Amino acid sequence: MKLSHPLPRWADLVLLPAVCLLVALLAAGAVVALVGQHPAEVIAVLVKGAFGSARGISYTLYYATTFIFTGLAVAVAYQGGLFNIGGEGQAILGGLGVGLVALWWSSILPAWVMLPVMLLAGALFGLAWAAVPAYLQAYRGSHVVITTIMFNFIASSVLVYLLVNHLRPPGTMSVESLPFADSARLPGMHQALGWLGVQWPASPLNVSFFLALLASLAVYLFLWRTRYGYHLRAVGSSPGAAEYAGINARHQIMVSMCISGALAGMVGMNEIAGVNGRLLLEYVSGAGFTGIAVSLMGRNHPVGIILSSILFGALFQGGAEVAFEVRGFSRDMVVMLQGFIVLFSGAMAYVIAPVVGWLLALVTPRAADVKEGHHG
Repeated sequence: MKLSHPLPRWADLVLLPAVCLLVALLAAGAVVALVGQHPAEVIAVLVKGAFGSARGISYTLYYATTFIFTGLAVAVAYQGGLFNIGGEGQAILGGLGVGLVALWWSSILPAWVMLPVMLLAGALFGLAWAAVPAYLQAYRGSHVVITTIMFNFIASSVLVYLLVNHLRPPGTMSVESLPFADSARLPGMHQALGWLGVQWPASPLNVSFFLALLASLAVYLFLWRTRYGYHLRAVGSSPGAAEYAGINARHQIMVSMCISGALAGMVGMNEIAGVNGRLLLEYVSGAGFTGIAVSLMGRNHPVGIILSSILFGALFQGGAEVAFEVRGFSRDMVVMLQGFIVLFSGAMAYVIAPVVGWLLALVTPRAADVKEGHHG
């Protein structure tokens, strides 16, 4: 009997993440019980807080929108054989691009012009910030993990410098820009649904959620339905074989990282144009790093990323409810639960996968065994 069994595609995309999530919940439940809490009560409050009301669902999807963008950013780079740790910095620069365009032109341009220009600016700023580490990896041999981590800190410092010294209104203590004109504000979901006659509670959820879904569809079509996406995935699977087949690996490194940066840069549409209506500090708040866990749990596939983004959105929203409703349950314990999911969906997935493959082989007869039985 073989010790390892390769997982079929459906099991890798659906079954393995589900098993990893179950193991993470069991481990987190054991820790919750050890500190004197009731795991069932905590999970019930978390699920109710995330999905038990229209307002809870709205907050869950609002968080998920940002995670979809950053998760896709990680996934595209991963398909090209790269580990993009710089989603945080690329999202910061994307938000800066969105904010600058809004500050300059929102008072003179109508919304139907302003909003597409802001989206384009966010994508281009994120793309440009990712292009430098991509070039250093492709043509100078500097490892993209190191350079993207460094660029996260540089992006944060650039934003602080511009806000403090140039964009903050004189005489104010708050480190934020002036509010944008109305033409630079994305409609909230409650407003959009109100136009259709549907009553929905006010929340930060806005129509950038649909932009995230469209970006997921575009990534899927590009990677798995175009020749250029095949070239990118070929380089990610084996750069040497791809080069032998005539594919320019350096070019594909640039392409994958630039697309990745553009996707991360779109975060600004949700946070800056959709919620805050001004440029301010800490609007990314670690979403670039959460995108790594989202992508890993989603198996670097757009459908999986959407589902895992909703899961992490539920953890953020439901976790806040748990910290408020359950006596003695702190926000740090919610972070612990998120950490278990990251651990078991990332590193531990490689430990769990052989076990899942072995069990699946036990309950699912292979085609060869079925044929042999028919001949017998």
